[in-house]
Amino acid sequence: MASTDTLTDKTIRAKLKAAAATSKPVKLSDGGGLRLDVQPGGAGWWRLRYRFAGKEQMLSLGVYPDVPLALARQRRDEARGLIAAGVDPSAARKADKAAQAAQAEADRLAAEGKPGPGTFEAVAREWLTTVHEVKVSAGHAERTRIRFEQDAFPWLGRRPVGELEAPELLTCLRRVTARGAIETAHRLKDACGQVFRYGIATGTCTRNPAADLRDALPPVPTRHLAAIVDPKRAAELLRAMGDYAGHPVTRDALALSALLFLRPGELRQMEWAWVDLEGAQVAIPGALMKRRKNDKANGGAHVVPLAPQAVAILKELRSLTGHGRYVFPSLLTGERCMSENTVRSALRRLGYSNDDMTAHGFRAMARTMAAERLGIDPQVIEAQLAHAVPDALGRAYNRTTFAEQRRELMVRWADYLDRLRDGAQVLPFKAA
Repeated sequence: MASTDTLTDKTIRAKLKAAAATSKPVKLSDGGGLRLDVQPGGAGWWRLRYRFAGKEQMLSLGVYPDVPLALARQRRDEARGLIAAGVDPSAARKADKAAQAAQAEADRLAAEGKPGPGTFEAVAREWLTTVHEVKVSAGHAERTRIRFEQDAFPWLGRRPVGELEAPELLTCLRRVTARGAIETAHRLKDACGQVFRYGIATGTCTRNPAADLRDALPPVPTRHLAAIVDPKRAAELLRAMGDYAGHPVTRDALALSALLFLRPGELRQMEWAWVDLEGAQVAIPGALMKRRKNDKANGGAHVVPLAPQAVAILKELRSLTGHGRYVFPSLLTGERCMSENTVRSALRRLGYSNDDMTAHGFRAMARTMAAERLGIDPQVIEAQLAHAVPDALGRAYNRTTFAEQRRELMVRWADYLDRLRDGAQVLPFKAA
């Protein structure tokens, strides 16, 4: 190897002066690959020539005289040390610059009260806007954001997403379960898992610690909305509904709750434009149904066949509310639909508490009793309830609507409710 440290400051100054006089650049070697490219303008650039992975490389070490000879030699020796350790000094410099820039950006964002790049909060917010909000309804996305902001970001938000491990995430989730919000903790864990999977895909982390917490949280207590599914109690309820002494629109809402298999929100938001009394059906727009965001936008309407009893109730209602938009307008103003508490309050007035019967419980009543007492095919009932086929492949290939079977179901169900209300003996269905 050629000798090193062959230059002196005196030699460099003389060469700079000569270059300025002749307007010609000069290359001065100090050994070990270090050289000074002297420019006629009176300055020089320190460069290190080296070989790495079989290729010749060039690394800039600064400008003379800002970088004096002693500092240039120190930088040369440091670069040689990296090469001996199997590290390309050019790549190491780029990595250092990127890290410094990232830290500067993180400091700037922190000063503005914002999460730095690569932190859990930054990745979570990116996932929310680029993935989650595209797939789910606005209300669903908003609830997810609130869970993050209330129960995750205060403790995990500023942490690099790639450094988070299962115990730290579990500590955060246990703060949620400690206040009794077990279902919220499970939903938050699932959302965190999706953020980590997104981080893996985008290169900000390498694993999903939420997957390690599968059995670490207490189970969500099973909770069903109260519903009457016993024929005798159902008959008592139907008679009480028939004797309801409140507003006639509310009385009809109770009756159609039992007849139409609709969710409470779908029923109270029903518009006259969707009702076809001649065709004996109601078409609930896909945007109102409980579906995935894409299915809401692109899926067809949910058609509800009307039994003669339902048609008769709607004809009566048309004389009361047919001049407006909603079948069940607000009792205070016709510009909005009926309040979500109206049917619930009517049930309370009839003596049925939340532990006895709910507005949503009419769907459970229909699902259970239509199958057990009338022997209706569960697939037909599920179709009328607008329950989605469980998996994406099933949704793609199962286009069955059971239109005729559902119309028969609605007629048989309405007749069955009449018999119950009138006190006729109804025997349980027995499979052949």
